[in-house]
Amino acid sequence: MARHTYLTMMAPGEARDLWFSRIDTSLSEPEEESVPLSAALHRVLARPVDALRSSPAFHGAAMDGIAVKAEDTFTASPRRPLRLEIGKDAFWINTGHPLPSGCNAVVMVEHVNLEEEGRFAVIEKAAFPWQHVRKLGEDMVATEIILAPGVAIGPYELGALAAGGVTHPVVLRKPKVVVIPSGSEIVALDEAKEEDLRAGRALPEFNSIIFSAMIAEAGGEAEVYPVVPDEPELIRASVRRAMEEGADLVVLNAGSSAGSHDYTADVIASMGELLVHGVAVMPGKPTALGLVTEGGRSVPVVGTPGYPVSAIVAMEEFVLPLLARWLKREPACRESLEVVPCNPIPSRPGMEERVRVKLGMVNGTCFAVPLPRGAGTVTSLSRADAVIPVERDREGLNAGEAVRAELFRTRREIEGALLATGSHDNTLDLIDSMLRRNHPGFRLTSAHVGSLGGLLALGRGQCHLAGSHLLDEETGVYNRSAMREHLKGVPSLLVHLVDREQGIMVLPGNPKKVASFEDLCREDVRFINRQRGSGTRVLLDYELKKRGLSPARVQGYRDEEYTHMNVAAAVLSGRADAGLGVRSAAAALGLEFISVGVEEYDLVIPCRYAEDARILALLDVIRSDVFKNAVLAMGGYGVGRTGEILWEYDGK
Repeated sequence: MARHTYLTMMAPGEARDLWFSRIDTSLSEPEEESVPLSAALHRVLARPVDALRSSPAFHGAAMDGIAVKAEDTFTASPRRPLRLEIGKDAFWINTGHPLPSGCNAVVMVEHVNLEEEGRFAVIEKAAFPWQHVRKLGEDMVATEIILAPGVAIGPYELGALAAGGVTHPVVLRKPKVVVIPSGSEIVALDEAKEEDLRAGRALPEFNSIIFSAMIAEAGGEAEVYPVVPDEPELIRASVRRAMEEGADLVVLNAGSSAGSHDYTADVIASMGELLVHGVAVMPGKPTALGLVTEGGRSVPVVGTPGYPVSAIVAMEEFVLPLLARWLKREPACRESLEVVPCNPIPSRPGMEERVRVKLGMVNGTCFAVPLPRGAGTVTSLSRADAVIPVERDREGLNAGEAVRAELFRTRREIEGALLATGSHDNTLDLIDSMLRRNHPGFRLTSAHVGSLGGLLALGRGQCHLAGSHLLDEETGVYNRSAMREHLKGVPSLLVHLVDREQGIMVLPGNPKKVASFEDLCREDVRFINRQRGSGTRVLLDYELKKRGLSPARVQGYRDEEYTHMNVAAAVLSGRADAGLGVRSAAAALGLEFISVGVEEYDLVIPCRYAEDARILALLDVIRSDVFKNAVLAMGGYGVGRTGEILWEYDGK
C-alpha cells in the first residue's frame, strides 16, 4: 500500500478557524437541562438566574445582644445611662434570629449592663437605626438576577443559588465526546500482559484516560469505545455508532499519520469531508480534522496522533477550544512567566513547537531546563513545570534570552522549588518525595545534564545545587578538582549524599559473559554509554585508560543516554548488551550487576544558599534516619557519611 502524504500542513490557528467555520452552527447552541445543586458543580448556566427568595428573608440580628427600637435610645449617654426593661423596651436576641416586632437595632451584649437581677438593661450609648442588623434582602432580593448565563458554577456560585432558593439551575448540556482508540497492536490497559508488552506484541492504550480527564475538565462528557483494529470498515462502523448514539464530537486516536496503515484520514474523507491533514506544530503534526455525515447529520471529527504528547497537543489545540465555544466559555488560559533558557533550544523553522521545561527561581530569575522532546514521552509533561511555545518563523531560542513560558504549576510552587542540575541519581526522586511530605511548599526539581553540566550551570548562577561524582584521575579524589576548575569565584559546600556501587549491567544470566572492562571491547558486545560530561562517562574513560584500552574499541561508545535508568532500560530491551551504571538501577529492572567499585556522589551547594530555607529543609531530609533507611532499601548504596559537609571551597 502506498504511503499517505499530508494534505495541508496548516498553522494550528488557521486549521482551527477552517474547521470551526465548517461545523454546523446548530452545534453552537447546545441543549439545556435542569440539574440539582448536588450535580451542578462546574456546569455552565444556560440562562440568567433570578433569586426566588430574598436573602435574608427577614430582618435578623448580626450580633448577640438586645434588640431595641433605636429611636428610644437616643438619650443614652455616659452621663445619663438609659434603663430599658427586658421584655418591654429591650429583648435578648442571638445572632441570626429575627428581630422582634417594632425593633430596628441591636446593642451588643458587651455594651449592656444589667440591674435588679436582670430585669433592666442599662446602656450608655445610643443605638442608630439598623445597627448590627442584617436587613431583609441585604444579600439578594427576590426576582433580581444573581448569576448571568455562561457562568461556570463553582463553590461560591452554589452558595448564591442555594441562598436564592434555586435548587435546580438550568445549565447547558455537556457536549458528548466519543473517543475511539484504534490500532491492531493496541490493547486495553487492563488487558495488557507484561510478556506481550516486553516482546513488542502489544502497546497499552492509555491516551483515552488522558482525553477523558481533559474533556471532563473542559465541561464535556467523554465516552470511550473499545479499541478498534486497523481495519477501515471497523473504524467506520465505530464512527457510525458514535453518531447514532448522539455524539457531538468524535476523537479518533492513532492512525492519523502519514504511514501506509493509518486509516483515520481516509475514513473521514470517505464518510464526509477531510479539511486538514497535517498541522504545522511539533509535537502534533499528524492531526486530521474533518466532518462526517450520516442521515443528514454532520459531526466534527478529530484524528489525533498515537504518541501521547502529540495527542495531547492536538486535544489542546482543537478539542478544548471547540468545547469552550459550545459552552460559551473562554478557552482555558495558563498563567505565563518570563523565563531564561539555560541552554540553546533548537527548533525546526516552519513548525510551531511546544518545548517542555523544568523551572527554578534563582536569585530572582526563573531559569528553564528543557526536558526530553520525544512525542511519546508522556512523563515530560507530568514532570514539566511549564511549556515554552516557539513560533514557526524561529530556528530556536538562544541561551540567556528571556521568553514567555506557560505554567503547569503555580508561581508559588515554582518559587518553592530547588532546581538541581547535574548527575542523575535515583535518590534525588526520594529527596523530592520527602521534601514535599515533611516540608510542604518545598520540592526538588532536577534536570539531568551530567556532573560537568551541573557544575557549569552553578558557575553561571542557573541553579541552586548540582549532583556530581567527577573523579580526578590523578588523585582518585571526587569533585574537588572539578570544583576548583569550574567554580572559581563561587564559594561552595561539598555535601556528601551517598556512596554508591557502580558496575556493568547485563541481562539476567549474563548471556555474553561480560565480566570486566576488557570484555566491553569485544566485537560481539554492544555497549550503551552515558553522555559526555557525566561522572559515569568519566569513570569509564578512567578505567579504560588505566587498562590501556581505546574507547574506539567499545562498540556503542558514542550511543548515549542521560540517566542510569535509561541505560538499564537499553540493556533490558536488547538494544545493548551492557551498560555502566549504579546497582539500584539494575535492581529496579531485574538486571544482573557486575560490581566495579564504589564511588562518591555529592551535592555541590553555593555558600550563598547555605541558609536558604529550602536548602536547610533538604539537609534536614537527607540527614534523617528515615531517608537513610529508604536509600539502603534501594540497594547498592552506603549512607555512613550522608549529610556531612566534606569540604568548604573558598572559590579561589
